[in-house]
Amino acid sequence: MNREVVPAVGCTEPMAVALCVSRATEALGCSPEKITALLSANILKNAMGVGIPGTGMIGLPIAIALGAIIGKSEYQLEVLKDITPEALEQGKQYIDEGRIDIKLKQNCCDKLYVEVIAEGDGHTATAVIQGSHTHFVRVTRDDEVLLDEKVEGGNACGEEDEIALNLRLVYDFAMQAPVDEIRFILQTRDYNMKAAEESLKGNYGHCLGKTMDRPLSRGVFGNTIFSRIISKTALACDARMGGALIPVMSNSGSGNQGICATNPVAVFAMENENNEEELIRALTLSHLTAIYIKQNLGKLSALCGCVVASIGSSCGITYLMGGDYERICFAVKNMIANLTGMICDGAKPSCALKITSGVSTALLSAVLAMEGRHVTSAEGIVDDDVDRCIRNLTVIGADAMNVTDQMVLNIMTSKD
Repeated sequence: MNREVVPAVGCTEPMAVALCVSRATEALGCSPEKITALLSANILKNAMGVGIPGTGMIGLPIAIALGAIIGKSEYQLEVLKDITPEALEQGKQYIDEGRIDIKLKQNCCDKLYVEVIAEGDGHTATAVIQGSHTHFVRVTRDDEVLLDEKVEGGNACGEEDEIALNLRLVYDFAMQAPVDEIRFILQTRDYNMKAAEESLKGNYGHCLGKTMDRPLSRGVFGNTIFSRIISKTALACDARMGGALIPVMSNSGSGNQGICATNPVAVFAMENENNEEELIRALTLSHLTAIYIKQNLGKLSALCGCVVASIGSSCGITYLMGGDYERICFAVKNMIANLTGMICDGAKPSCALKITSGVSTALLSAVLAMEGRHVTSAEGIVDDDVDRCIRNLTVIGADAMNVTDQMVLNIMTSKD
């Protein structure tokens, strides 16, 4: 959990590219005269249309330029947090001078792959991130190898002590771990609810969260727990996708997943007057469920991450409603019966709409589960065994939807 739940400023895909640029620049030892970025299709897809914090701009060029100018690799996914107006102007000039070349990495078998080649002062430095958003596998300067990690099967995550999770293990840990050892999970509430509050100060993305608080929406949805959960979750996503310089706590390399696994649970706990320990255990259950599903799905896939994170939040909300393990399994089955197949077509402001769909389904699934009702194995891809049910979801997202993923990228890169 400490490895997978970490702070991030901005969408994690362009931040991973900026991080890789910063590391290559540090290895080069001077300001690059030219930067070439070779990216996997999923990185390219997720970085094309998203706002870059503090810039008012979208896409990779400004993230790459700032990674070279002010990026510090020690900041990890907060690599651009030192941005200034002066640095932004330098970055724009860097782009105008044609110093940046962005290409699709050919014959790349890893969905999360970033390779940056920085050239300057007669030298060349290379940095490669692979497997997870902050995991460097190779760094070189000219002929000198500064870092070289063995990559097996095209997938490197730097996770030597990976724990094979299942839902029962996740539930037992969330319920039984000493509360002081998992209290750190409250940071997700502090970060992500603050992001929602800060979002109210601007007009980010499609303003979905703010729209939920307006008279028309109140007339449709009322001033209810449901509407407040949707609003607080969408607000944080609006700001993050709209390029606000606001940090959020991510989950499995995704800020939106971190928001979706946190805010619905935190708002419901407040409205339901659950105590702090119950909130801690609910957030732990939500985030660890998302981590478990992503273990099988992969960091990036054709399946929208809100599906994964909203399954986690449904589990957390079911627990806060008084649900036991059986009821939580019911909620998972209801979620998988409903949301499976939602495509990921990149990170962008409209992600707030998808998160809203996920959270709405999470609440519906939890309420249905508390009534003792769930989708059965006679229906679709749902299985009696909840872990097999999750595997059915992830094999569709990781394998069956690969053709969909390629088609989505083709459509996105072919538009005028």
